[in-house]
Amino acid sequence: MKHPYDICIRGGGIVGHTLALLLARERLNVGLVTHRPAAHGPDVRAYALNAKSKTLLASVRCWPDAQHATAVTQMQVLGDDGGVVNFSANDLAVDALTWIVDVPLLEARLAEAVRYQPQIEVIDHPMPATLTVVCEGKSSRTRDELGVAFDVAHYPQRAIAARLTTELAHGQTARQWFTEGEILAFLPLDGEHGHTVGIVWSVKESRVQSLLDASTEDFCQELAQVSGHCLGGLQLASERVAWPLMASQASRWIGTAPDGTTWALAGDAAHAVHPLAGQGLNLGLGDVAELARILQTRAAWRPVNDPKLMRQYERTRRAEVSAAALAMDGLQQLFSKSSPTWQALRNWGMNGFERSGLAKQWAARYAMGL
Repeated sequence: MKHPYDICIRGGGIVGHTLALLLARERLNVGLVTHRPAAHGPDVRAYALNAKSKTLLASVRCWPDAQHATAVTQMQVLGDDGGVVNFSANDLAVDALTWIVDVPLLEARLAEAVRYQPQIEVIDHPMPATLTVVCEGKSSRTRDELGVAFDVAHYPQRAIAARLTTELAHGQTARQWFTEGEILAFLPLDGEHGHTVGIVWSVKESRVQSLLDASTEDFCQELAQVSGHCLGGLQLASERVAWPLMASQASRWIGTAPDGTTWALAGDAAHAVHPLAGQGLNLGLGDVAELARILQTRAAWRPVNDPKLMRQYERTRRAEVSAAALAMDGLQQLFSKSSPTWQALRNWGMNGFERSGLAKQWAARYAMGL
């Protein structure tokens, strides 16, 4: 039976919009189901996107300008007992280690591009299609309806995000501190000479509410202490938001529904990792890049829901995501241990890694998607 769409994408976030644009470029008819949540104040989200993600978004003409995609040229990671790791774009002969992207601006650019793409129809409910791709996020209702198990390991932490204005310019440097089992990241925003940073602070559950309820002065003072006052005075420039941290992965990424519909999962609907290395959205965009590549290069006689193509997608992406999740979980577990022995070991390891030469370069280039 001929369906009205080649692909129906359920979920209109960054992953869903990017996939729609990539598939429409291949002259496939796409139905994009979007459900925009009600706004609850300013959006403070900022994502670290690597070179591979930048190339992908630029290919659909949605990469933000330099003011809204701040190039990170230096990265500093500090342990809790003298461990230090530094990365430099100059040392790696690249323009940037990563880019910190303002999420609302990126979402607006993607939505505008979709609006002018005749191969894409934005719809308010799922429609029959040769292939359905679920990009609804960690709480995907469609995934649950399909009966797909979602294996979740909760961390005893929650992430707090906010925006800060800083007395000193950030200097295009991303900074991260591991302290007493918690992780604080300062992500540079507002371009090369910006005085704004986004924070992602993974803190113990027992401290979350007190930090959310603290006065702005007390909150900023604690941030200044953890960060060693590296950017001078700090001022809170947004609301504080918090969410639970987890590592998760779907038991199946592809399948056939009882009604015969072929489906695939992508992005957070398929997996989630700890945010300590900022790889979450990069992995989701990796999903759509691989799926789009497989469909683009398929033999002309193969339909978009061909089982061989779907198995290839699942096998390729599951391998990369599993490796990244294992690495993130290992680092989180290592830095959550409080004994002096573990503290000495991890800081010794950081300093050894700093001097490791080719191993450090390989790790940096892998994280950059190169």
